[in-house]
Amino acid sequence: MTRLGLLSEDRTLLALLSSALGKDFDISQVGCRGLTGGLLASGSAYDVLLLDIDSQENTGGRSEDLPDICIASQIPVVIMASDTLRSAAVDLVRRGAYGYCRRPPSVRELKMMLTRAHESLSLRRKLLQVQQMQEASLAGNKMIGSSPQMQQIYDLMRRVTNINASVLVTGETGTGKELIANGIHCMGVRAGRPFVAVSCGAIPESLIEAELFGHEKGAFTGTVGSRVGYLEQAEDGTLFLDEIGELSLLTQVKLLRVLQQREFSRLGSNRLIPLRARVILATHQNLAEKVAQGTFRQDLYYRINVMRIDALALREHSEDIPQIARHFLTIYAEMYQAPVTDIDADALATLQTYSWPGNVRELENVIQRAIIVAVGDSIKLEDLPANIQEEAAVISFDDYQSGGSFERQLREYKIKLATNALREHHGNKTLAARSLNISRAYLHRLIRVNDPETLESGPSERAEAESA
Repeated sequence: MTRLGLLSEDRTLLALLSSALGKDFDISQVGCRGLTGGLLASGSAYDVLLLDIDSQENTGGRSEDLPDICIASQIPVVIMASDTLRSAAVDLVRRGAYGYCRRPPSVRELKMMLTRAHESLSLRRKLLQVQQMQEASLAGNKMIGSSPQMQQIYDLMRRVTNINASVLVTGETGTGKELIANGIHCMGVRAGRPFVAVSCGAIPESLIEAELFGHEKGAFTGTVGSRVGYLEQAEDGTLFLDEIGELSLLTQVKLLRVLQQREFSRLGSNRLIPLRARVILATHQNLAEKVAQGTFRQDLYYRINVMRIDALALREHSEDIPQIARHFLTIYAEMYQAPVTDIDADALATLQTYSWPGNVRELENVIQRAIIVAVGDSIKLEDLPANIQEEAAVISFDDYQSGGSFERQLREYKIKLATNALREHHGNKTLAARSLNISRAYLHRLIRVNDPETLESGPSERAEAESA
């Protein structure tokens, strides 16, 4: 059924069209008075708009306003006009209206034109969906990684894309929490709408409310005009609030009310403004601990922790490091006009064994530095920072198999530590490695000597396992 909005002051026309067009059209009348705002405000409720410009002229309306209104409307507009206003109707079509029919209309022709106008709207919507999918693909390309752990992240993002529920993104600094939020935004129906990212920790406590909610002129000392806050700037898009653990308890109370009531008001005003944006929040802090300490409100914690996505630390998916490193290599080699096109095997292996306390952000900086200092067309081990080379040297020494009893006992002790940590964390290698402050790859090499499948796989693999 086509939802038809009739823009006319002629009350008899509604009854005539309802009878003539039949059950395929759901017709509602919208008065032409105040048309400039009325058409745009009502447009989303209809599939097609039928504009009777005769009634606009007869009621003293401003016909010169109509072209701009038709162009601004996102809904196809069909013009109906008598022969005396034919030139005005043709001008409207030339300026963006879908089509024109005579008044009184031929029911068959009018029905056909309205149907085709609706079909054109459906086609535009399908094209918009394709565009949104392309934008989503671009957003996904910013998140590099094909490991099983990253696939789980992508799956969670897809599940919450079009669900208007609060999403809490947690993870260490530099793990790409904003990329996750932006990916959720770009993959859903809000793609193409505003994405407003706010770092709560970067705004002084005295200004955070004015920045979030906005303010009217004279709301507090020093204001010279009104300001639209981030909640309004996001419109019907996405508002990303990063580092929410930095908010004061007073601001937490006000944010909780906004999320519960889906409305807010600017400072210095009592006018309520509906919250149309989706809110995604993020933090690197343990909010459950902050709740226990009394520095984060429990009711706000439960309100925002509807759907939680944990951004992975880089050490938890080290198999993605080559792909991520080469991605940054391509970007910054072009930016710096450097001839570097590859990463040496030894350098790549070293990058994979490093613990990366700064996560992806640290890897990005390391690749930038390496491109600048590299001689030749590839990044070599000596191009990496000293601390990364030193950690790699320690691991290489650990991997060296010596006949001496000291080295053997040291290696066996490390294997015992790794085995105990793995047992304490019920086989979870990521948690075990984190408790020992070593990389997951290094933990894996340590426990391989106690892995029956490895020992039974063949002499060459057994030797490789024993060399760990």
